[in-house]
Amino acid sequence: MEAAIDEARKGFGEGGLPIGSVLVCDGRIIGRGHNRRVQDGSVIHHAEMNCLESAGRQPASVYRRCTVYTTLSPCPMCSGAMILYGIGKCVVGENRTFMGAEDLLRSKGVEVVVRDEEACFALMKAFIERSPEVWNEDIGT
Repeated sequence: MEAAIDEARKGFGEGGLPIGSVLVCDGRIIGRGHNRRVQDGSVIHHAEMNCLESAGRQPASVYRRCTVYTTLSPCPMCSGAMILYGIGKCVVGENRTFMGAEDLLRSKGVEVVVRDEEACFALMKAFIERSPEVWNEDIGT
């Protein structure tokens, strides 16, 4: 989770949303990323999607052994990617700021572990106070 939080801090430092993610296979980080919607003007580069992109193409056998660590509860798009690739576990830093598609993940057999990390919550709170309009855009309100 610390590596995901480091990614979230990078995003915050770049003026973007402080959401970070890492993809771990067999105890080793094979992908890392952070939300790049603001920085790149991207509609899809949420932290988890950016992380999967940085991991590159992997065989299905690798994804099945992976865990996604993400600082914020994953949205339906990111959850769908985890389901599509057969990733079996998602560790969530916090879901107080935003409740994503955790029920969808669970319904598809993905183990979801919510850690309620104060550092993740504090980063999101600081961003929302700094840029409420960007946050509202990101969550579709």
